[in-house]
Amino acid sequence: MFTGIIETTGKIVGITREAGNIHFTLQSSISEEMKIDQSVAHDGVCLTVIALDNAKQTHTVTAIEETLNKTNLGSWAEGRLVNLERCMVMNGRLDGHIVQGHVDQTATCIEATETNGSWRYTFRYEGKEHVTVEKGSITVNGVSLTVVDSKDNQFSVAIIPYTHEHTGFHQLQVGDTINLEFDIVGKYVARLLARS
Repeated sequence: MFTGIIETTGKIVGITREAGNIHFTLQSSISEEMKIDQSVAHDGVCLTVIALDNAKQTHTVTAIEETLNKTNLGSWAEGRLVNLERCMVMNGRLDGHIVQGHVDQTATCIEATETNGSWRYTFRYEGKEHVTVEKGSITVNGVSLTVVDSKDNQFSVAIIPYTHEHTGFHQLQVGDTINLEFDIVGKYVARLLARS
């Protein structure tokens, strides 16, 4: 379980394909603190650490076909910055919201504007299964955010300068595909209402 509060970014320094899987090697300031078999959120996708190289400050994770089909990982390239968060410590504060690291679907960035020192991003997604609500929580590429504008299959978020600088948001452009995890409480409510 995660909180959506990004610890740091990691740079993809190696990509290896093996059958239907892709192994990603990332260099980051927290890689040497990781352990084999540890779960780490990468742009909101929970992946297992399979290899470490402390001398190079790198760790390697594997994305299987199911993960590649439901996320934007298949489009990742070397040099990309990825948001990283290790799993939540159970006696710590929940600064963001409850994030599982299980991406529901992808969305497309349709607008990105700077407004007086902050940034506003608008995303569009397909399907009617998931919804957003104004002032509700949403996870975009692993970042816990508050929805500021909600419409059918579309929502906007506002990004403060610190988040813009210390996550992958500063490289996000209109047309990019992002990973979405909708609020777990909202998903349960929607499922219960659908059964009524």
